[in-house]
Amino acid sequence: MNFMDKLERKFGKYAIPNLTMILIAGFVIGYMIEIFMDASALDLIALNPSKVMRGQVYRLITWVVIPPSGLSIFTIIILMFYASVGRTLENTLGDFRYNLYILSGIVFTDIGMMITYAVMKLLGQSAILDHYYQMGLYGATTYYLCLSMFLAYAFLYPEQQVLIYFIIPVKVKWMGYLDIAYLVYTVLDFGLNKYYTGMVTVIMSVLNFILFYLALRKGRRLTAAHKKRKRKYKREVRDTQILTRHKCAICGQTEKDDPNLEFRFCSRCKGNYEYCQNHLFTHEHKK
Repeated sequence: MNFMDKLERKFGKYAIPNLTMILIAGFVIGYMIEIFMDASALDLIALNPSKVMRGQVYRLITWVVIPPSGLSIFTIIILMFYASVGRTLENTLGDFRYNLYILSGIVFTDIGMMITYAVMKLLGQSAILDHYYQMGLYGATTYYLCLSMFLAYAFLYPEQQVLIYFIIPVKVKWMGYLDIAYLVYTVLDFGLNKYYTGMVTVIMSVLNFILFYLALRKGRRLTAAHKKRKRKYKREVRDTQILTRHKCAICGQTEKDDPNLEFRFCSRCKGNYEYCQNHLFTHEHKK
């Protein structure tokens, strides 16, 4: 049993189920604050290291509520996509490991931002930090946290296809490569423009994926439990694609079990009881 398995046995009972939907619900709260209050109201919960050092420790968590982008129809579609990706990861990795993956992304971002703040203070570059904060550029953003979620999905399901604009089929692995190229470009661009808090945020937000990738590369695979969860999830998805409209109240068979079966309702039974052709005339009537 490896270290992660030991952690799961000891702390797995504390795992938060449906963490993805909790994150999405947090984004909805962030949008409501932005719409019904003011966009500047989000500054009250953003990760501002200088204010964290003054006692506003809650900012280490509340910045996760700030949505990854402005509200639009396109954003709603993206959030629905992230919800699907997150649920898939939860089913594949299990609640505990998925919790650890997401929470480590949050913690790494917090650590990176606080260390960057301390270093820039020591180097006498506090004026640059103040300029960032006045512009609302705190560095910490959930955009890259969501991106790290997608990268994990692309790594586990590289051959899965998605429809861009609901028309163009593209394999997830190519989108993952494109996102990695974008991240590298972003880090270099932020570094050249001396936007160090942003640069550190990008790196630390996807550090959880980097560690995840290093742990599973070179032929290493998911454990037997993970493979079982992955197979079960794929089977459930495949089964839900075959919709059933009829089910025998006696044997439980549906048209999915036998497409040639015929089903009828019994007029003498009290209630909506449906029977296959094998039990239509032989069942005991429900009174």
